Amino acid sequence: MHIRTEFPYETTREDIWIPLPGGTSQAEGSGGGTRLYARIWRPVTDEPVPALLEYLPYRLSDWTAPRDAQRHPWYAGHGYASVRVDVRGHGNSEGLPGDEYDATELADGVAVIHWLAQQEWCSGRVGMFGISWGGFNSLQIAALAPEPLKAIVTVCSADDRYDNDVHYMGGSVLAVDMHAWAATMLAFVCRPPDPAQVGAGWKDMWLERLEAVDPFIHTWLAHQTRDDYWKHGSVCEDYSAIKANVLAVGGWHDPYRDTVLRLVEHLDPAKVRGLIGPWSHQYPDRGLPPGPGIGFLQETLRWWDQHLKEKDTGVMSEPLLRSWISESHRPATVYETLPGRWVGDTSWPSENVAPVAYALKGGPQIVDSPQQTGVDAGRFFPFGNDADLPPDQRDEDAKSVCFEFPVEDAPIEILGRPRVRLRIWMDVPRGQAVARLCDVAPDGSSTLVTRGALNLATRHGRDRAEDWPVGAAEDVTFELNGIGHTFPPGHRIRLAVSSSYWPWIWPQAGSAGFTLDAGGSLVELPVRRHTEDPAIHFEEPEQSEPLGVVHPATLDEQRPERLVIRDVAKGEWRMEVDPRYGGTRVYPDGLEFTEDAVETYAIQENDPLSARTRSDWTVRLHRPEMAWDALIETHSEITADATHFLTSNEVVCKDGGEVVFHRTWEKRIPRTAG
Repeated sequence: MHIRTEFPYETTREDIWIPLPGGTSQAEGSGGGTRLYARIWRPVTDEPVPALLEYLPYRLSDWTAPRDAQRHPWYAGHGYASVRVDVRGHGNSEGLPGDEYDATELADGVAVIHWLAQQEWCSGRVGMFGISWGGFNSLQIAALAPEPLKAIVTVCSADDRYDNDVHYMGGSVLAVDMHAWAATMLAFVCRPPDPAQVGAGWKDMWLERLEAVDPFIHTWLAHQTRDDYWKHGSVCEDYSAIKANVLAVGGWHDPYRDTVLRLVEHLDPAKVRGLIGPWSHQYPDRGLPPGPGIGFLQETLRWWDQHLKEKDTGVMSEPLLRSWISESHRPATVYETLPGRWVGDTSWPSENVAPVAYALKGGPQIVDSPQQTGVDAGRFFPFGNDADLPPDQRDEDAKSVCFEFPVEDAPIEILGRPRVRLRIWMDVPRGQAVARLCDVAPDGSSTLVTRGALNLATRHGRDRAEDWPVGAAEDVTFELNGIGHTFPPGHRIRLAVSSSYWPWIWPQAGSAGFTLDAGGSLVELPVRRHTEDPAIHFEEPEQSEPLGVVHPATLDEQRPERLVIRDVAKGEWRMEVDPRYGGTRVYPDGLEFTEDAVETYAIQENDPLSARTRSDWTVRLHRPEMAWDALIETHSEITADATHFLTSNEVVCKDGGEVVFHRTWEKRIPRTAG
């Protein structure tokens, strides 16, 4: 990592409120409109410059401040006004919080873009960028086509909110992140504004926000098929609505990477480029595993200069899709770097990639996996921590029905989304199928390459749930997540099929597995012919100076990141997860910020109705010099019976030790498709 301290421009930084049209302000003297809190880094110049917007609910004054310091000053030093804005009702922004990506959030974002374009220091041309939430709303706002928005960089984002987000996978409820992310956002949305920025009115703002809070899980579980709720904000509904130039970026260890493949397929090739590396759910320049990282800021600067300053940087001469294809590697839960190489494809689907079908061999086989199958799935959202990625899959493979294909004389290189067609019959109306593709070495070690799942009730479309005709056979087809990987000679390609995948997939009530007719089934691999692409290269990662956040040493023993506990007598499996979001840190302005979270997933190996999840959060914000000490505690649980999900949420908020807000929610939500 190169830390840059000298730039073409000197820069300034200021915190402001951006006024929104209409509404009611909570701030005295604001003129009647809600205001969003913003931090703007600008180059010192008399010439108007383009503006870059990153728009998030994650609190620019504390939670994302270290990451923001890595990139916004860097952009400003290269001649851009780089702007970080908190979404309404979050951080120090006024207004009340809403659902994720709701119409108000997107309309506010459009208003911010127009406001930026109208500033005297702005050239009138605006770009937007972000990762995860910020990548989502960059795409969604681009689909609203505000005229000043000329280009976006969307990282680790999704074009389909139903089938490529944290809520559902193949029509199945995602237990692992449907619950964990809803619980995380409950803790996040309950954090107060900072009196150092908003003044004495912080507590009134906080209490008004808290009265508006409703756990996201209520809404997400109420929509178990792909209805209008999920279509809102899903740009796959109409790719043609996007008028801005789009640089789509993902990582093979991020759950959203398929969006990159779909965007380069469906957007105008003259206005889109795709980039997929070996990365986790992180910006590719942060130095977090797996690497190698790239000079991502330099790469995006080429994009901005091309589309916002109308310089020919050569970025549109790059291949439509640049992808990292990993070489075979032993299973591990973390890799500092992965072996492999960059390849370029000038179209997608690519003329270099052809589907190759591998027929499954054998007769009917019973697939009835123990309910704990999936404990070695790894983290749904890898962030570069030590226990994020899936360990050796041999234990999981033993709980599945497996089919193998030897790699003989030459390597088999795949790029894209594998597909399975399974001929299934069931004696129950509901169930699910999970397929994993593994790279098996001569010593028997099994490395997970990619996977996919299908809720069998949604086999005819994610917009409806249909019971399986008991005792009948049907062919079902579904895709696995995209991947770039090379299987070397002497290895075996293994397809593992299971009927459960806990805690990723919430088990179906009454599920008793299924029978798989291997003779009528196959796996189709996107095989890429080997090409040499020596022209694809990136500069080394570079950032501006770090913020200077201090992480105090602690004598407490750190809890394991992922701990699996088996109660042999009860047949119960419990996984305890520490998501490692940041612990305690002290900011240069004196703010002490502490987070602690633990997630628990439990199930009995023979009872799908025994599944339960729990998440406990504690957040403390403390300014000793102001005697400000705010504490938030949340507790969230989900269980299910045969007909309903049962959710429980509790929030306790304290100011200086005094409880100022305490609320619990108990909901029974019908199981329609889940």
